[in-house]
Amino acid sequence: MKAVIPLDDEAAADLGTTGGKGASLARLAGAGLPVPGGFVVTTEAYRSFVAPFRDEIPSAGDPAALFAAHEIPAELAARITAAYAALGDDVAVAVRSSATAEDLPGMSFAGQQDTFLNIRGEGLLEAVRRCWASLWNARAVAYRERNGVPHDDVALAVVVQELVDADAAGIMFTADPVTGARDEIVINASWGLGEAVVGGQVTPDTISVSGGRVTGSRVADKTVMTVRTETGTREEPVPEDLRRRPVLDPPQARELAALGERVQALYGMPMDVEWARHDGTFAILQARPITGLKQQVEEWNDSLKGDYLWTGGNLGEAIPDVMTPATWSFVRLFIHEAMSASALPGFDLVGNIGGRFYMNLSVVHSIAAALGMRSRLGAVEQVFGKLPRGLEVPKVSLSRWEIVKRVLPLAVNIQRRVRRNLKDMPAFLASSRQHCEELRERVAATSSGPELADLWAAAIEPLMVTSSRMLEAAGRQGGATLVWTRDRLRRLMGEVDAEAMLTGVNADGELASLGPVLGLGRLARGEISREEFALAYGHRGPHEFEVSMPRPGEDPAWIDTQLAGLRDLRAGTEALLARQEKARQEAWARFAARYPGKETGTRARVRRWNAVVRDRETARSENMRAFWVSRAFVVRAGELTGHGDDLFFLYLEEILDVLRGDTTALARVPVRRATYERYAALPPYPTVIVGRFDPVRWAADPDRRADVYDARGFDVPVSDTVTGFPGAPGVVEGVARVIAGPEEGDRLKPGEILVTTLTNVGWTPMFPRAAAVVTDMGAPLSHASIVARELGIPAVVGTGNATMRLRDGDRVRVDGERGTVELLQ
Repeated sequence: MKAVIPLDDEAAADLGTTGGKGASLARLAGAGLPVPGGFVVTTEAYRSFVAPFRDEIPSAGDPAALFAAHEIPAELAARITAAYAALGDDVAVAVRSSATAEDLPGMSFAGQQDTFLNIRGEGLLEAVRRCWASLWNARAVAYRERNGVPHDDVALAVVVQELVDADAAGIMFTADPVTGARDEIVINASWGLGEAVVGGQVTPDTISVSGGRVTGSRVADKTVMTVRTETGTREEPVPEDLRRRPVLDPPQARELAALGERVQALYGMPMDVEWARHDGTFAILQARPITGLKQQVEEWNDSLKGDYLWTGGNLGEAIPDVMTPATWSFVRLFIHEAMSASALPGFDLVGNIGGRFYMNLSVVHSIAAALGMRSRLGAVEQVFGKLPRGLEVPKVSLSRWEIVKRVLPLAVNIQRRVRRNLKDMPAFLASSRQHCEELRERVAATSSGPELADLWAAAIEPLMVTSSRMLEAAGRQGGATLVWTRDRLRRLMGEVDAEAMLTGVNADGELASLGPVLGLGRLARGEISREEFALAYGHRGPHEFEVSMPRPGEDPAWIDTQLAGLRDLRAGTEALLARQEKARQEAWARFAARYPGKETGTRARVRRWNAVVRDRETARSENMRAFWVSRAFVVRAGELTGHGDDLFFLYLEEILDVLRGDTTALARVPVRRATYERYAALPPYPTVIVGRFDPVRWAADPDRRADVYDARGFDVPVSDTVTGFPGAPGVVEGVARVIAGPEEGDRLKPGEILVTTLTNVGWTPMFPRAAAVVTDMGAPLSHASIVARELGIPAVVGTGNATMRLRDGDRVRVDGERGTVELLQ
């Protein structure tokens, strides 16, 4: 039996033999750190001692008495006393428990077993036995049970270490335990031995060290200190002249912090270090990983850049998730190419707030005001949703002339680019699917990182740029046709007939937003295969912008789930379209009777309206197909480099660096992953944000609002009613089903009213089950409005407060013509 080993025997000191504390001290000593000498009474010695009465321990009412009733075998006692004698003549030692489940990254077990200080001579064996017994005290047993550690798996070693006759001692954290900052070392220091600090009997001095310099120091009134006595230790008052005197001066604090840096470098993680000082020399008494340390995170928050108004409307509906860094890279590229018409050089048009996508409406409003286009802001509202009544939009800090000077050159170039891209758009849309499939095959066939990086530059990036520019062209064709045609019809025919006349987008060619649900119907009838469905529609889904998430075409379970949902439809999608076709013909007949001279021209404008909507939706769909290629690129990069999904937490340029052999950026992955998880755990932020916004603080506020946040203190009245845009006409009464995400779609039963924050194409398969649709976010030209209108389902969108005011199971009346939702008693 190896009953005793030297404290600095790093080769023999493993966790199972010397416990967590013993193994850690051996590692520190082996690295040349100033660790007081000593030895370890091993776990083998403990097991040998308890073997005769091991089965009695769990049921013993007083484990300490049970241990005290058994003498340490003579041979074992001799080995312990011989190791003690080798330390010197009557040396004072600290006797510390060291359990096999102790000082691990997830559990410290600090203070659960006993420590005895200033032990000498014959008192050593008794102290060792009492340490062994402390493994079974009520505190230690409860801690193990709380952390799921089986009692049979734990054994106890005992560290016997020369006691430093400390004039000062304390604890050092190599990362700030409060903020989690990894670049800040925090030192607690007090007079005497360290027990008063560890036990919390004294308020110690606190010194912060960062970058080799003292960055903060607070001198406490230290009233108590632990001192040695002839028989042990005791607490006594600190002498008056020391109470308010700093324990460490700056050079000493820097010296101690340097030791802390060495300890952290040795373990590769933030550490909790107990230290002592005697005659100006520091000693390390023990070190354990800091448990419960706040994870270091980055700040993803563009709202801190200035006092702007941000909206999550429209594009925020399309990108509803907290974005990984890789996704944000692709989204920025997409926005740069697809929305340059709204850009103002020097200001961010879009922002990342807590990982979520927002658009800077201060830029849009400032441009409109400078160009004398305030009347056009109604069109902005139709796209991005209404702003709260009375809310003033802060403008950018530029003069009107400076805005005009920056914007006009861009406007001229954009007009040329749009005209050129509109000519090329039919050919692009016709070839996009095949081109993207070929590119994904080329990505899968790459055999090295540099080859994949070259493929990005040569083919994938050009695809992303072209598809984004085509979407820009599709959205800008026809000028304000989308807004003006709809408004004119409403004035002539009223809401119901106007909306009916505008449907039929799907009649002259498939509307891309309806594609997945129509495709599912064909798949269910056996008209197409699963593979054909995946190739045609597998790029569309509720998380289609987020490249870290599989596309529906990659997930057979997604297809199965959607097919299962078709069995619960009130009516098939084709039946809903046919019903709407009849309503459309009847509305046109009424128009022809009322305005016989206007029918031909109005039909031409509506056909143009439908073509613009269809082209925009098709271009958006092909842009999402390009995002699928970008996802394939990142997945393959992870495979080729062996870093897997870590690459989703790098930005595009960093991914390209890794592919070319520079892995420096991978060190940022743990922090980025923690940042992503932190933001993803929060509820969706308000649709409208004005000024500087803290997502974490907002989420912690029990009175938080999901519709608007204004850092200026503007008090937007909380509406008791639920009103929004008339999305699609019709009046329906039914049970409200409040759905947080499309993954909960099976909760929506046929004939219920879908109430949610937002919808996108991934929600489309559940629309035919719904009697009506109500959303917090949205506008007349948003996804929910277009699809609901085509299917003849009443919709109220952009309410701002539906999910705040309505509860699951409420009975409500939805009026899609007036844009109201009434709670029924």
